[in-house]
Amino acid sequence: MAEFDWLNLDRNEEVLWSGEPRVQSIAPALIIGVFTIPVLGLGLVIILGAWFNIKNTDFVVTNKALYKKTGVLSRSVQEIEFDKIQNISFSQGIFGNVFDYGNIDISTAGGHGVEMKFRSIGDPRDVQDLINSRKGEGGEEGECPNCGHSIQEDWMACPQCGTKVNERCGNCGRLLEDEWNVCPYCMKRQ
Repeated sequence: MAEFDWLNLDRNEEVLWSGEPRVQSIAPALIIGVFTIPVLGLGLVIILGAWFNIKNTDFVVTNKALYKKTGVLSRSVQEIEFDKIQNISFSQGIFGNVFDYGNIDISTAGGHGVEMKFRSIGDPRDVQDLINSRKGEGGEEGECPNCGHSIQEDWMACPQCGTKVNERCGNCGRLLEDEWNVCPYCMKRQ
C-alpha cells in the first residue's frame, strides 16, 4: 500500500479503483505555454504548474468511500462516504473527447454544489458506473461482531464467517431490531 501512504483505510476497506488526471489533460496548458515562453518564461511556468498538478493528484474509490489527494508542497485529503453522495455528474470537453478523459462531479446531501471533482480521469464513464453501483447497493454497511468483515444492514449472516447478524420475525419474516419484544409489523410477540 506504499502507493497510497496518504490513505488510512478502515479495517476491511478495499481499493476498487485508483487513478490520477491523464497526462493528455495538460494539452491546453502546453499549447498556451509554448506560445507564451518568450514572455519572460511564463509559458514554462504554466506547463510545469500543470504537470506538477496532475502528478500530485490522486483519486481512490474503495468499497466504502471516495478519496481525493491534492497538493505539491502541502497535502490535502478529502473523503466522501457513499451514503453521503447525493448526485454524480459526468462531463467531457473537446480535448477529453479526443484523448478519452473527463470529469466526475460529486455532490453530497446538505452540501453546497460540487463537493469533490475527479478531474481529467481516463474512462470517466466506467468510474461513474462504479461509483453509482456502490452508491446504489442499498443498506448501510456495518461490521460483523465476530470477524469485522463489512456487512449490509439487511443481511442475515456474515458471508465471511457465517455469524448470525440479524433476526427475522417468525410470523411475517421482517427484520427485527435486537431490543424489540414485539414485531411492529405484525404485532407478534418475540
